Amino acid sequence: MIQMQNIKMDIQLDKIFRKQYKKAHENIQTAFKERVRLFSENQHHVLLHNHLLTGKYRGHRSINITGDWRAIYIERETTDKKIHIKFKLFGTHSQLYR
Repeated sequence: MIQMQNIKMDIQLDKIFRKQYKKAHENIQTAFKERVRLFSENQHHVLLHNHLLTGKYRGHRSINITGDWRAIYIERETTDKKIHIKFKLFGTHSQLYR
């Protein structure tokens, strides 16, 4: 769990996300770890290009990992000011948005 200015952030990885992550090259995995560090400090850091999705991913958000790789997640906030983040999908732009 990550603490941010009186807000606790709980980041989890979905089973499908874990499988996709393991298939990615080591440098992509390293890039993801760095982006999650940025994400935990500021969810809307300019490098993340964090944005809400539409269509089949309506209600999900996406962050950039590299120029082509994306991580798709859902966010839930509880009444006790705790933010739950669950990364659901991981892949290239063309793999995720076919």
